[in-house]
Amino acid sequence: MAKEEVLAQKQVVIDEVTDKLNNASSVVVAEYRGLTVAEATELRRALRAEGVEFKIYKNKLVKRATEATGNEGLDEYLTGPNALAFGHEDAVAPARVLAKFAKTHKNLVIKAGIVEGKLVGTDEIQELSKLPDRKGMYSMLLACLKDPMAKVARVINAVAEAREGAAPAAEKNGKINT
Repeated sequence: MAKEEVLAQKQVVIDEVTDKLNNASSVVVAEYRGLTVAEATELRRALRAEGVEFKIYKNKLVKRATEATGNEGLDEYLTGPNALAFGHEDAVAPARVLAKFAKTHKNLVIKAGIVEGKLVGTDEIQELSKLPDRKGMYSMLLACLKDPMAKVARVINAVAEAREGAAPAAEKNGKINT
């Protein structure tokens, strides 16, 4: 294979990683050394179920892509066998799935990530992993919005019931209260 062909193939990979870094809402770098094929397959399934893309690239090519995107802070974590988890729809999904998997599989080591364009360390990723998924957050938001409306409805209902209870007493006295 000619040197130009090899360089062209590497550039295609760099462009792919650059595109993924630019379009992902979050990226998590994890070292997978020591995972069995069955464990890696289990992890990929769990990530795919959450809409997370899990890819393995050469660190050197990822470093070139981070230079192109301005995410050079990630470079210090790109040593050893790493995989990148790209979250597209739910920014918390890669952190949540990887942290859950790492609890039972000590060979998976979460190193760092980029969430909404900011470099985050392991501690921040662990904190993010505790957040609910998008549907869970929507239900929490709806519960927050529903409670005040329900209270207002109960107060209005109580006032209406109180008026209904007072109306028959007023009718007995010969006064009609409207």
